[in-house]
Amino acid sequence: MTHRAVSGTPPMAPPMHHARSDEEIARALTSTSSARFSERLIGYALAACGLLSVLTTVGIVAVLIEEALQFFGDVSAVDFLFGTTWTALFANGSFGVLPLVSATVLIAALSMVVAIPVGLLVAIYLSEYASPRVRAVVKPVMELLAGVPTIVFGYFALTFITPSILRKVVPGTEVFNVMAAAIAVGIMVVPLVASLSEDALAAVPRALREGGYGMGATKMEVATQVVVPAALSGIVASIVLAISRAFGETMIVAIAAGSKAQIADDPFESAQTMTGFMVQAFSGDVETGSTVYKSLFAVGLLLFLITLVLNLISNRIVARFREAYD
Repeated sequence: MTHRAVSGTPPMAPPMHHARSDEEIARALTSTSSARFSERLIGYALAACGLLSVLTTVGIVAVLIEEALQFFGDVSAVDFLFGTTWTALFANGSFGVLPLVSATVLIAALSMVVAIPVGLLVAIYLSEYASPRVRAVVKPVMELLAGVPTIVFGYFALTFITPSILRKVVPGTEVFNVMAAAIAVGIMVVPLVASLSEDALAAVPRALREGGYGMGATKMEVATQVVVPAALSGIVASIVLAISRAFGETMIVAIAAGSKAQIADDPFESAQTMTGFMVQAFSGDVETGSTVYKSLFAVGLLLFLITLVLNLISNRIVARFREAYD
């Protein structure tokens, strides 16, 4: 009996997708290379933006220093920094900047008396007491206040705060006065303090709150003795930023505080700030290259240095407290 060889399953043809796989690999490599190029391009663009901001700052400072040095060639730096008479726009004027600095500092300090308590209370309410629905409505509405043009706050101080509030409390209040300007500036920076402080409070870990509640503390005790100390670095940063904003405010003080350059010792009298003088000088007929013109840059440089010192202090405080809570 003859046996027929049973042929097995014919061998399968070799796969024909090698070319397709190579194409896919090439496409993937091309896509990866394109993604890397895009990432590098984005990195270069971001670096260029950062460099542009640095160069802009350097350019501004260079212009201020150049013009200020020319001013100090005409006026002694000692007389400028420690003089008590500022009559720059008068014939044979004096350039003692202390009256402008005193008014600027007084308005910034009084504005913080308004902004810090109100801003912190609003932040604590939004973070610890308000429901998510209320927070979602109140915080954006509050932040819209920061978008109101400052000239509106200036006229608000001039037409409402002074005649309707201050003159009823202190009858001898002048039409243009430091207190009205300070109140308006304080109202203006309340959203800045409240929003940044609320962000800092919201970032405090929930475990700290639960630990306070577990020890029998009330909501107010947890908020003031646990959450606020833990978020102190962010709160301090918001306050210093608000002070810097108050120092640099222009239109409110130019409209409400007046243009009488004198040592500000009575908040219900008129005074002129550093930015107020700059607005007054630029809105007049100041000759380019004159001593008065150069004094604008000297005042601007001094204001820049003050805000720079405030920011450096803020960074030191924030770094210190962040290390304490790490």
